[in-house]
Amino acid sequence: MACYVVAMVAFAVDVSALGTGASKDRRRRAAGIGMATTWLAVAVLLVAILLRAFAAGRVPWANMYEFTLMFTFFLTAIFLAVQQRRDIRYVGVGIALLSFLALFLAVAVLFVAADGVQPALDSYWLVIHVSVATLATGLFGVSALVSILQLVKGRGDGGSAATSTAAQESDGGSPVPGEGGGVATATTATTVTRFSRVLEALPASDGLERIAYRLNAVGFVAWTFTLVAGAIWAEHAWGRPWGWDPKETWTFVIWVIYAAYLHARVTTGWAANKFAHFALVGFMALLANFYIVNIFFNGRHSYSGL
Repeated sequence: MACYVVAMVAFAVDVSALGTGASKDRRRRAAGIGMATTWLAVAVLLVAILLRAFAAGRVPWANMYEFTLMFTFFLTAIFLAVQQRRDIRYVGVGIALLSFLALFLAVAVLFVAADGVQPALDSYWLVIHVSVATLATGLFGVSALVSILQLVKGRGDGGSAATSTAAQESDGGSPVPGEGGGVATATTATTVTRFSRVLEALPASDGLERIAYRLNAVGFVAWTFTLVAGAIWAEHAWGRPWGWDPKETWTFVIWVIYAAYLHARVTTGWAANKFAHFALVGFMALLANFYIVNIFFNGRHSYSGL
């Protein structure tokens, strides 16, 4: 958690410096600190997962605490993997923040002592089904953060003309304290101008949408495998592949949302921002499946350990 806090601050400094005209060396130094602490965080998480496996004597993803460790690991690892192919350090603030919040909840609310598993979970399908589910969750998580940035970028592009006009008007005269709020107007215009510079330095919203789409496409394949593997496991454990258990139902709902998103993406002429909203709805449904269904709905998948 400490690593993610340091990374979040460093990435925030890097992004905010885009709007101040800071030198590239200064900005990249902050981004370098963010990347280094992110690599350290994922290494520490890997050690934590291995130690948990040693303590429990099994694969460490049988309850919500362990699933969160795996999700955070995959979220960060996917971010680092994509970063090797293209510069997406501007998403680092969101990655660090989401990882910190997930780990905080894991430690403060979801923690349970390392122990064995219920007989229904004592199967090699635990290794296959849950590991792919956490991978898919990590992919959808990174995509959701990119989609949020895409929406911000899209709105910023739409209001860039108005921002430029406001900045020019504020520069047209010398602000005098006490006369029509000139100082406040100039300060506001400076803040808006700095924000617009940050947005201008980010990739185009269409480019961000393409990144999100590719991540969602891979995540959908993984989630489809999760759904199928879960049905096979249910057949082995309970004698039926599907029973409309709350967890099964929400897993299917998530699959439908992302299937509709991918179908609309290739068959409609919607604006990029509509796809971003679609993807965010899917990720919100996924979070509801994990934090609400797991805890507040009774069913065969009530393995939170709480």
